[in-house]
Amino acid sequence: MRFCIVGAGFSGAVMARHLAEQGHKILLIDERTHPGGNCHTGRDEKTGVMIHHYGPHIFHTADQRVWDYVRSFGTFRPYVNRVKAISKGHVYTLPVNLLTINQFFGTTMGPAEARAFIESKADRSLTEPANFEEQAMSMIGPELYRAFFYGYTRKQWGLEPAELPASILKRLPLRFNYDDNYFSHPYQGMPENGYTSVVENILATDGIELRLGTSFENIDEEFDHVFYTGPIDRYFDFRLGRLGYRTLDFERFDGEGDYQGTAVINYCDEEIPYTRISEHKHFAPWEEAKMKGTVCFREYSRLAQPQDIPYYPIRLVHEKRMLESYIDLARTTPGVSFMGRLGTYRYLDMDVTIAEALSACDRIDELLAEGQKIPAFFVDPA
Repeated sequence: MRFCIVGAGFSGAVMARHLAEQGHKILLIDERTHPGGNCHTGRDEKTGVMIHHYGPHIFHTADQRVWDYVRSFGTFRPYVNRVKAISKGHVYTLPVNLLTINQFFGTTMGPAEARAFIESKADRSLTEPANFEEQAMSMIGPELYRAFFYGYTRKQWGLEPAELPASILKRLPLRFNYDDNYFSHPYQGMPENGYTSVVENILATDGIELRLGTSFENIDEEFDHVFYTGPIDRYFDFRLGRLGYRTLDFERFDGEGDYQGTAVINYCDEEIPYTRISEHKHFAPWEEAKMKGTVCFREYSRLAQPQDIPYYPIRLVHEKRMLESYIDLARTTPGVSFMGRLGTYRYLDMDVTIAEALSACDRIDELLAEGQKIPAFFVDPA
C-alpha cells in the first residue's frame, strides 16, 4: 500500500518508520525545509551552540516504551530542567517549592510548617475551581499567585487567568521540599546531537520518500490513505472558521561567556513584555566548557495570525465548539486520519505525541490485518 504522511515531526516520523518497516511505500512531506517540526535543532555556525529553533524542548516521560524508542535513534544525555523566575526584582526557583516559599515570605519553615502555612493562604472554599485563577487561589493563595502566575499567564495567553481553564495550572507541581527539578518524570534527558538528528535517524529506512518544502495542497497523487498532522481546520480549508492558537516570537541576542547562568529564566512581571529568556548552551551542559560564545532568545507570546506558526491551542468555548464541528466533518471524510498536536488541536508534550503515534501504529496493524478501514482519529480529540 502507498501512504501519504503530512508533517515530518515526531508523529509523522514514527508513523512513516513503522509503515515502511511493514513493507508499505511512504511519501512524507513537510512544507518546512527541515524535518523535526517545532522540535527542530541545529548548530549555530557562529558559536557552535545547539539551537532549539522553535523554543526549548526538554524530553521527559514516564513511559518506558517511549523512552526506549527515542534512545534507539540517538544518545540522550542526562538533563534536569531547573527553571528560575524573576518577580519584582528578585530571583526565585520554579516550580514553587520549599525554597521558593521561604525566599518569598522571608521564612525558614520546614516541610510540615510550610504546608500548613500555604493551606492557611489557600482558599479552601474553592472545592471545584472553575478557572485558572480559582485553581491557583485554591492551591497557593493570592501572594504566590500574583507574584509568579498572574502576569506571566496574561502575557502567555493574552487573556485574564479567570478566562482560562483550571486544567492549565493543574499540571504544575507544588512541592514542600527543596526539589527544583521542574519535571517529576523518571526519564529525563536531552539528545546529544539534537532532536533533528533523532528524527532523521527515525526516517533512515527504505520505503520512505521525504519531500521538504512541499505543501499538501500541491500534492496531486493517489494514496491508499493519508495521515495528516497539520492543523485540522487547514485540511478543510477553514470552511468552518479558524481555530485559535497562540504563537511565539523569538528575539535573538549573542554574547561572550555566560549571560544568565542557567537555561531558562521566567519573567513574571506583566510590565516586562517577554515571558522568558533561554540561553541555549545550557541545554547541553556537557558542551558548555568548549563554547566561547553564547546565544540567547527573548520569547514573546501573541495571538497567531494566518501566516504564523501555531504553537498553543487556546481551546476556549468558541474553539471547542468549532473543533467539535471539525471532528464531525473529519469522521465523515474517508481516506484521512488526523494525528498529533495540530491534527487533534491539543497541547501535547513530545513523549505523549510519540506514545500516541506508537499506539496508532499498533492499531493500524490490527485494522489492516482484519481488512478494516483506518479511522479518522486514534484518540478522542474533543
